[in-house]
Amino acid sequence: MKSLVLAEKPSVARDIARVLHCKKQIPGAMEGDKYIVTWALGHLVTLADPEGYDKKYKEWNMSDLPMIPKKWELVVIKQTSRQYQSVKTQLFRKDVSDIIIATDAGREGELVARWILDKSGCHKPLKRLWISSVTDKAIREGFANLKDGRDYNALYHAAKSRAEADWLVGINATRALTCKYNAQLSCGRVQTPTLAMIARREEEIRQFTPKEYYGLECTAGKIKWTWQESKSGSCRCFNKEFMENISSCIKEEPLKIEAIKKTAKKAFSPGLYDLTELQRDANRRFGFSAKETLNIMQRLYENHKVLTYPRTDSRYIGTDIVPTIKERLKACSVGPYKSVAGRLINKPVQVNKSFVDDKKISDHHAIIPTEEYVQLDHMTNEERKIYDLVVRRFLSVLYPPFEYEQTTMTADAAGQIFAARGKVVRSMGWKAAYDEKWDDGEDSGDNTVEPELADQSLPELTKGQTFHISAVRVTTGRTKPPARFTEATLLSAMENPVKYMDSSDAKARKTLGETGGLGTVATRADIIEKLFHSFLIEKKGREIVITSKGKQLLELVPEDLKKPELTASWEMELSGIARGTHKDTDFLQDIQDYTKELIQEIRQSGGTFRHENMTNTKCPQCGKRLLAVNGKNSRLLVCQDRECGYRETIARTSNARCPNCHKKMELIKRNDEETFVCSCGYKEKLSAFKKRREKEGAGVSKKDVQRYMKEQNKKSEPLNNPFADALAKIKLD
Repeated sequence: MKSLVLAEKPSVARDIARVLHCKKQIPGAMEGDKYIVTWALGHLVTLADPEGYDKKYKEWNMSDLPMIPKKWELVVIKQTSRQYQSVKTQLFRKDVSDIIIATDAGREGELVARWILDKSGCHKPLKRLWISSVTDKAIREGFANLKDGRDYNALYHAAKSRAEADWLVGINATRALTCKYNAQLSCGRVQTPTLAMIARREEEIRQFTPKEYYGLECTAGKIKWTWQESKSGSCRCFNKEFMENISSCIKEEPLKIEAIKKTAKKAFSPGLYDLTELQRDANRRFGFSAKETLNIMQRLYENHKVLTYPRTDSRYIGTDIVPTIKERLKACSVGPYKSVAGRLINKPVQVNKSFVDDKKISDHHAIIPTEEYVQLDHMTNEERKIYDLVVRRFLSVLYPPFEYEQTTMTADAAGQIFAARGKVVRSMGWKAAYDEKWDDGEDSGDNTVEPELADQSLPELTKGQTFHISAVRVTTGRTKPPARFTEATLLSAMENPVKYMDSSDAKARKTLGETGGLGTVATRADIIEKLFHSFLIEKKGREIVITSKGKQLLELVPEDLKKPELTASWEMELSGIARGTHKDTDFLQDIQDYTKELIQEIRQSGGTFRHENMTNTKCPQCGKRLLAVNGKNSRLLVCQDRECGYRETIARTSNARCPNCHKKMELIKRNDEETFVCSCGYKEKLSAFKKRREKEGAGVSKKDVQRYMKEQNKKSEPLNNPFADALAKIKLD
């Protein structure tokens, strides 16, 4: 008899098959003496659309809502039905005695496998492979320590409950809003509160009134001194006359040093990456979107096998990983990391609670390098950038703290306090892992924080010394509003949305912190992408702004759906179900009751929706007027009738740089001619651009252009989401 191994993706299946010596190719699987390895393609099975329960639901009518299935139906996804049939054939082979679930080790991975087993009606004994990386070593160790599949029944119930609850609230509320306001509107328990946070930030910016503030700097003893308020220590004042008076008073006065304080300080490494922290850093440093970073990480995990499982919410590793650290160091000791890693390989590994803690690991440990040998020349430029971030962060936690001595001096001039600060590095510590390229800049999005004293080189001085003031300067500035969200700061807000809660309930705030905020590390990138592709938000440079459609949606959607508290309470319930302390039936009954209340609220609400982006251009397919929308990287004309579905890309942001100002140019298509256009006014036809690049020695071949255009088209495609097919069937009058 043989065991059937069910992986989530073909690439993982190939790795497992190689380790298990399954070399015989059969339709949709690989076979060996003891094992057969087959695979899904993500979800092969999903919840049925409303019309799968009753044909009348093909028409979108408010009177049919809410739709609450008495028994949940599963359907095979049409696009991948062939692979489902291949998997089903293997499941029911007479020589297959048991099933080993080898899908991703997490809630969604469990659902991928269990739905396939439920739909096929397979009830053979289950075992579970639970691993965090797909290296040969990890796979061998995982198969040597297979778990009983029944241990993960509670995790499956939590995953199933999440999917059914999202179906009930998302599809019912989306249909209700669309029918009520005759527009393509969608909402959900995660995307709507996220949109509300963006709207709230826009409102804070709109209401902000800038204020002029003043400071004072003077030079004495070749040191720049900064005025400080005696009580608060603030370096700024909102009274111009007061600062000018001080400036006049100290010009002829000596400056006397009152105190010199030298403090030995340590700064520890920022810690290992989880997915959200990595997405934030990649957006801040390279401008990568959250989705781009996840996709790159997935390739480094699945194809190159040089990094561990990406969808993790932990920034710690377990004690079981510590013995493998030396092996991981040897694997990544190549190219620019050779000397940094080499210094660690030849010493005993120093670990501490700042990055090794079994209690702070849920399903997976932090993202770290694997033991697989690294070939940097096989990676794309983008892959190298992400790999570099992870490896340097891994190396940095193994180094000692960054040590320095900070000197702070305070002085008196005409009764006013002045301060100066300097820093002397004693040991680079973990910053050596960054080859002196460490970027301390944190993009918090908070412009209201007062700047600190700048570090400068200070000579050896003593208390009581006096100096002549050689120069005095009144400085000015204006308070700034909070910064608009970038993808990096939006991810931070989704992870910790407590400040956006209206409730002062301490328990609710604690719940939100414990459940990891809005969405999960695996879903946040998709939520942001969905908001872009639904044209609820758009980008201006790196900043995210809400559209007119997004603003109107928030005015029409029920208040509950805009609050982070809703998703927090859901996640707490789902975590309880996964642990076996809560019943899934109780949770779903509550969701059904909530859905009924939601539909009733939408049905009784007032308000109207108006397209503010209507153009005079008519749809070539149905004749209705087209809407002008901004995609994430493009400008489009889309038909207002979802059933028609016509869309036309009129311009997209390219990677080509303007020769004058070096900004990225738009590629605009007019008739059969494509032209690069820059915001500075520069224009150049694509044909002329290609000729110019060839002359410059960076020729663009026809193949390069085709590949580039293919990539751009991919970016402009709408996100594949659970409501796409349902929305496609809507007909608006």
